[in-house]
Amino acid sequence: MTATQEHRPQTIPATPTDGMTYEETLRTLSEASVHQHFDAFLDIDWDDPDHAVDPTDVRWVLPVADVLGRTEWYRSLPVAEQVRIGLYRQANVTKVGLQFEQILISGLMNYAFGLKNGSAEFRYATHEATEECHHTQMFQEFVNRSGQKVKGGSLLFHLLAPVLPLAAKVVPVAFFFGVLAGEEPIDHVQKAILRAGDDMHPLLQRIMQIHVAEEARHIGFAHQYIENHAPQLRRIDRFALSLIVPVLMKWLATEILRPSKRAQRAMGIPDDVMKEVYWESPESQKFLRDLFGDVRMLAATTGLMNPAARRVWKALDIDGRPSRFRSEPASAAS
Repeated sequence: MTATQEHRPQTIPATPTDGMTYEETLRTLSEASVHQHFDAFLDIDWDDPDHAVDPTDVRWVLPVADVLGRTEWYRSLPVAEQVRIGLYRQANVTKVGLQFEQILISGLMNYAFGLKNGSAEFRYATHEATEECHHTQMFQEFVNRSGQKVKGGSLLFHLLAPVLPLAAKVVPVAFFFGVLAGEEPIDHVQKAILRAGDDMHPLLQRIMQIHVAEEARHIGFAHQYIENHAPQLRRIDRFALSLIVPVLMKWLATEILRPSKRAQRAMGIPDDVMKEVYWESPESQKFLRDLFGDVRMLAATTGLMNPAARRVWKALDIDGRPSRFRSEPASAAS
């Protein structure tokens, strides 16, 4: 699909038809990648005057779908300051997403390196890596054009980035849970923003549309991989993984959604607002719980939601009822 075709990304099924074998599912996902994909520089007209990044454009004001944007502190600021913070925030979140996808690409290559000839996993993993490369180009181009001097993730995230992809080779099921820990929050927030229909900048809207469309496949693959491989783990490994999964979810969601210390200073966010928004207020706690309804469902269906694991989910304030089906709208998770 190129820029001369349909402007808005078409809906890409998150998971293929029920009743398929695992290998058939991966082949279907691979074929979808062949026929419905996007190029960072063909499918976005970066030089369109409507896509120009004006740092004074009021459309950079954060929407209420953003946990920071809905705070009384942010809404009470002068509009010019809301715009400044909003553009920086969007650029920094984009940079964190870029860094996460670089880790994902490296992990996919580590995993694919040892796969056998004819592997359906090899083909789809390389399709996904190709698409993620386009996402990193798309994200970096936005950051460049924003003019914001953002660094993305926290210092810890930067230090661990070279090590995290190794998990794909050593503990691949845990790695793919980590993939969901990073992709589900971004997908959740971007869908909420797009559904709200606010007057958002068309360049950012186009980037989100493309990202949401292709991430449906990527999230679907991670779910399919875990559903197929987790039951094959030894009982002791499944138990250990059941305790690790909620920790991964909370940590990576926080890395992606909460501004780093550097970003907090650049945006001038007071410490008490940071504590309230990430994640002390009842509203923000519910938002965080709602992010992981699908993952809780996946943990339950793969035997990773035992009594000890439930206590960890609860201790981290990300417990709640699992989704009844993939992408179920957020409901009262408690």
